[in-house]
Amino acid sequence: MLNRRTLRIKVMQALYAYHQAVGSDYSLANDRIADAFAPDLNSPEPQDRKLLQGQRKMAEVIFKEWHKTGEEPEKLDDTDVNDAVADAIKYYQKQVAKDGTFFGGQMVTAAESIHDQYIHLLNLPEALLQVIEEEKNRESRRFTPSKEAPLNTTRLEENLALQKLISNKQLQDLTIRRSLRWHSEEEMDALRTAWRSEIKPDAEFQSYLATPPSSDEAARYTEDQEMLKNLYKNFIFKGESLPAQLENDDLNWEENRPIVKNLVIKTVKMLDEAADENLELMSLSANWKDDKEFAETLYKQTLADDAKYEKLIAESVQNWDVERVALIDKIILKMALCEMHLFRGIPVKVTINEYIEISKLYSTPKSKQFVNGILDKLAQDLTASGAIRKSGRGLLDNQ
Repeated sequence: MLNRRTLRIKVMQALYAYHQAVGSDYSLANDRIADAFAPDLNSPEPQDRKLLQGQRKMAEVIFKEWHKTGEEPEKLDDTDVNDAVADAIKYYQKQVAKDGTFFGGQMVTAAESIHDQYIHLLNLPEALLQVIEEEKNRESRRFTPSKEAPLNTTRLEENLALQKLISNKQLQDLTIRRSLRWHSEEEMDALRTAWRSEIKPDAEFQSYLATPPSSDEAARYTEDQEMLKNLYKNFIFKGESLPAQLENDDLNWEENRPIVKNLVIKTVKMLDEAADENLELMSLSANWKDDKEFAETLYKQTLADDAKYEKLIAESVQNWDVERVALIDKIILKMALCEMHLFRGIPVKVTINEYIEISKLYSTPKSKQFVNGILDKLAQDLTASGAIRKSGRGLLDNQ
């Protein structure tokens, strides 16, 4: 199931994308200044290009200073420069606000898409049966019979656990409402390739097909359930064709894969002989409403207090220009500081350890020591000053 570390990573990725977009917004705002003082080639009157160039440079300097300090720029006697700066600021602020909302929404969508991927993969066995049926129909239409004896796939088609999965009411409902069947040509081609080159020739799979099912109903069900589980483990979460297709469809597949795998395998295990068509499938998390609120609050508040945390980091980095700190490290530090301030029920040590682990995965080899050192010092100082206050479970590491 989705855990808080994964949510923190989603927030970090959204903040990183936001800061990249803000850099583009700044460049585009400067482009508007350049356009404002570009010579008008259709003007009947000759233009003073040196004057226009000077106005452009002056406007760019004022805009840059505003961007750095956030202070209202002083008005000049040149109204054209004032108007160009005002237009650039207005455009920049509008775009930044738009990006903040957009990437926050993308973050939630990225988290919720994990459950869609889970439902999508639960539909794969049914799609595999379609591929097998296609192959049978193709063979029956051949003018020259194949020299290779056709593989008898009856046992897979009659697999009790597979049939129970296909008939699950909630799976059918979610599949229709979210359009999560296997239907695109790319997906089906990957499944056809996996069937021909990986699943069909597999010795264990062929042994399963060739072995008559147990006469004992419970034993047969266990065999079928184990086959379904191995199908997922060996050819969907491993293998070549299907993992490659899944990664192609989802840029975050490698990151999401362990969560999706856990959901799928647990579901297959839940499909025991006693389970019926109304078996409830796995949820994205134990309490998605609370987890979603945690992620959205962490994202929004980290952005809102960006300047405050930038200042705290700058004061803590000795003999090092804060602007030289890697963007991803600054985002990690700011998120950790925000979490310490905002979520009183999360112990400081838990927060620090979580962001150290995230830095190991997403930043430079030396980042974990850097993040650990800065956060440890700031946590002590801010706790001593009363800026960080914990309650309930948040006090566990302060005993």
